[in-house]
Amino acid sequence: MALPSLTTVLSVCILDNDGQRIWAKYYNDRFPTVAEQRTFEKKLFGKTHRSANEIILLDSVTIVYRSNIDLHFYVMGSMDENEIMLHGLLSSIYECVSRLVGK
Repeated sequence: MALPSLTTVLSVCILDNDGQRIWAKYYNDRFPTVAEQRTFEKKLFGKTHRSANEIILLDSVTIVYRSNIDLHFYVMGSMDENEIMLHGLLSSIYECVSRLVGK
């Protein structure tokens, strides 16, 4: 089990309907280069863009996600991270963006 840490979110990203990055922020060095980040995002989008689930474990990363018509929101944490905490952050981001764009 990992030591307790205040930094529990590994990354947050928003992808468009084609799986292209609109915005992303990585908080650790798990994917140190932009090329590795984009490769992971492409793999993630391929696994989730047609799925009705809200959580996935991919490459030892816990990922909660939500999508609307043309955006896909992802919050990622370590494998032993609390999914409820990740989902709370995801919901906050989703609601903020929805209010900003008026949908």
